[in-house]
Amino acid sequence: MGAQLRVYKQKISSAQTTKKITKAMELIAASRIQKAMARVRASAPFARAVTRAVSAVATHSNVDHPLTTERETITRSAVVIFTSDRGLAGAFNSQILREGLELGELLRQQGKEPVYYLVGRKAVGYFQFRKMESAAEWTGDTDTPHFHTAEEIAASLLDAYDRGGVDGGVDEITLVYNRFVSMMTQLPERVRLLPLEVVEAEEGTGQVYPLYEFEPDAETVLDAILPVYIQSRVFNALLQSSAAKHAATQKAMKSASDNADKLITDYTRLRNNARQAEITQQIAEIVGGADALASGK
Repeated sequence: MGAQLRVYKQKISSAQTTKKITKAMELIAASRIQKAMARVRASAPFARAVTRAVSAVATHSNVDHPLTTERETITRSAVVIFTSDRGLAGAFNSQILREGLELGELLRQQGKEPVYYLVGRKAVGYFQFRKMESAAEWTGDTDTPHFHTAEEIAASLLDAYDRGGVDGGVDEITLVYNRFVSMMTQLPERVRLLPLEVVEAEEGTGQVYPLYEFEPDAETVLDAILPVYIQSRVFNALLQSSAAKHAATQKAMKSASDNADKLITDYTRLRNNARQAEITQQIAEIVGGADALASGK
């Protein structure tokens, strides 16, 4: 019985240690969420301005730019999957990997070859373990993304798109990442990056749009703006994924802390029951010995 008490004591101590770790990680994630959300908000004005500029040039000109014109034959399609470098975030990585692979299977059914670009060690490890091929990988910059990482990703994607599927590149590009909705909700998002989808304003809204003149010409303006637009979209995906990851980590660590509390309560009850059983047994042995001595006399 004494050995059983020691086992329960060790389990309680282990659960208490786990709770301290998970509680600390929960607090760290909570502090990082605020910084990540602030970065997402700070990047929004620039992203909106670039989007308006691209939409203005594409909508109010008759230029058939390679980045805004869908190709007649699409043979290879890039799928950029954004995961994290670390785990302990619940279903954050698994749901985005599942979303990316489902998109790849859909592309195969459409007669297109998916080409995977991976962001984050979790995606790289997943593909390596299953011996799946990827075109490019970026790791080490998912918790607090830097703009130079977005520039590298955008440059690689633009190079592949310029080469085209016939020459070993790609004919379209889709970003797959977790979008931060709230502290409790992070949703997988699919965004087609290229060719650019420009949504024209609806007629009859009553809004008067200005006339545009482009210098030196619309094509040159698009050549200058579109790479910046692509960088901003990739950077936004990195920031959204970072904020969603920290929120998922906080949620997972809070759940782990709650589970540790439950384990401590359960093991404490079992330890008390075992101690009571041991005391009862000792009392029964003492009483039994006393009765034996009394009957012997």
